[in-house]
Amino acid sequence: MDVLVFVYENYGRGDACPELTQLSHKLTAVGFESEEIEQALDWLEDLQQTAAGMRAVMPRPGARGSHPLARPRVQAARPDSLRAYLPREIEHLGSEGLGFLLFLQAAKALPTELHEVVMERATAAHDRPLTLEQLKIIIRMVFWQFEHEPGALVLDELCHDRSAQTRH
Repeated sequence: MDVLVFVYENYGRGDACPELTQLSHKLTAVGFESEEIEQALDWLEDLQQTAAGMRAVMPRPGARGSHPLARPRVQAARPDSLRAYLPREIEHLGSEGLGFLLFLQAAKALPTELHEVVMERATAAHDRPLTLEQLKIIIRMVFWQFEHEPGALVLDELCHDRSAQTRH
């Protein structure tokens, strides 16, 4: 996760990130361990492939009429739909992580399509169960890759560790 945080903080947008081979050299020069780099780069490569696959099946903006790309091949969730979590997803995310995802959905800050990418990338993470901070990193990386800008308050929730604060 430290490698992902470094990449997120040093490259403003997903498309600003160098190719993975070059990124690997930079991460090595900064001092990350090779195993840590390899795991992070595999994770990032899978995220990039997921993003490319989703962009390939989404309709092009401005497409009209009977053109085959005018009809979306990925169906958006209906407002009354409900996402059921598999037992392994519940175990992997824990109650705190699931609660945070529900918060993002209720705030309309996590589109359905990106929610599924977050779930896929979260279950691909090696740590089990994920801490809330690890889940927030994954969510930021998905937003980063898809160039999704959450609102300021949601970004504040994603970027600050609330557990380190003193409650009054």
